[in-house]
Amino acid sequence: MIFLNFREYMNKLESTGSITKIKKEISIDVEAAAVLKAAEPTPLLFEKVKGFPDFRVAGNIFSTKISIANYFKITPAQLIPKLTEAIDKRSPPEEIKSPPCQEVIMGTVDLGKLPILKHNKNDGGRYISSAVVVTKDPEFGQNLDFHRAMEYTANKMSTRIIKGRDFYKFLERAGEVEAAYCVGNTPNVLVAAATSVKTGINELEIANALAPTKVTKAKTLDLLIPADCEVVLEGKVFMKERAAEGPFIDLTETYDIVREEPVFEVRKITHRKNPIWQALLPGALEHKVLMGMPREPTIFKSVNEAGVQCIDVNVNPGGSSWLHAIVKIDKKVEEDGKTAIRAAFEGHKSCKHVFVVDKDINIYDPLEVEWAMATRFQADRDLVDIGREPGSSLDPSAEAGTKITNKVGFDLTAPLKTEGKGFAKAEFPKVDLKDYIE
Repeated sequence: MIFLNFREYMNKLESTGSITKIKKEISIDVEAAAVLKAAEPTPLLFEKVKGFPDFRVAGNIFSTKISIANYFKITPAQLIPKLTEAIDKRSPPEEIKSPPCQEVIMGTVDLGKLPILKHNKNDGGRYISSAVVVTKDPEFGQNLDFHRAMEYTANKMSTRIIKGRDFYKFLERAGEVEAAYCVGNTPNVLVAAATSVKTGINELEIANALAPTKVTKAKTLDLLIPADCEVVLEGKVFMKERAAEGPFIDLTETYDIVREEPVFEVRKITHRKNPIWQALLPGALEHKVLMGMPREPTIFKSVNEAGVQCIDVNVNPGGSSWLHAIVKIDKKVEEDGKTAIRAAFEGHKSCKHVFVVDKDINIYDPLEVEWAMATRFQADRDLVDIGREPGSSLDPSAEAGTKITNKVGFDLTAPLKTEGKGFAKAEFPKVDLKDYIE
């Protein structure tokens, strides 16, 4: 099966009319982000970017699970099995020379020559939010992750490195780490970078298991990077050199605070000819689906390993695609709902609330999930209070500085034995409206 790189995929969207072209000149200073937000989830391509005649900017490209499933030529229901298989059956990507991402080598490093968006007037500066960051450790090898980066000089950015992440561990051990921030990637690379796997697993091997992935050696670093991406920023991140980072809109659509974060010193920039800058609107749908969806396979696996038949998982946008998980099970014994709740929290440590429903509930329809709560849930019987545990730094209601939050699960499954009224949802007869409406 043939899979397209980012440039080829953009060309396909254009040829099929699946992307809206914006021909009016657009500013990267808030205006482009505002248009992306107004249009989501519709993919956009800005053809004229004010001050950047050599660049086009694209956004909202993978804003739904359907769009990601379409890239892989599968249905949304097949995404979790595909991601699970890719994690278990990783394979080394093909290394090539003379890659597209190095067609042009900028002579002087100047971040001002890149159309890095300022997303909101209250942001601390222009932010790279879509970059897949490649790093390496002498013991554990390569790592792929997402780390936002805010420009503050022509060659320096402050980059958010969360404590506990692999990159933070590498940086803490070495003091400085080579890093390549790669912009313009397809879902196999994006999703792989967002997965949570054991330290030492090279996520590029997950990407290659999802779809054939080519890599190449960075121009100035001992790193293998996605060969077909659009733009690469190569340099070093320093633990002790710090600069203010923020404010920034995070996954919960609230403003993150200003912190002193490690500095990323950019030493080389390469890109494709006629580059397309991949924008990722923070806190919006594309950000949510790319962050939340890779957590669904880990929950799915954890619930099944606990002995409960898990059918599907939705880390839904209403829960910021991070703090909530809706788990569909085929209930066999009365304790399955509560067992699934505990297992789901093990599968996604940042989760705050878990909702477990029966197989007759559409977990992508919030009205059906709420209906299950209204008709099948009793708090004194079905509420599972996990207690206060470390959750997510993205949760503004968590205890400041510790991430401590109260985790709660809701067993919205119907009792297997009923007394009084039943729990089955009545179905209306089904007809084809075409037979009745001209």
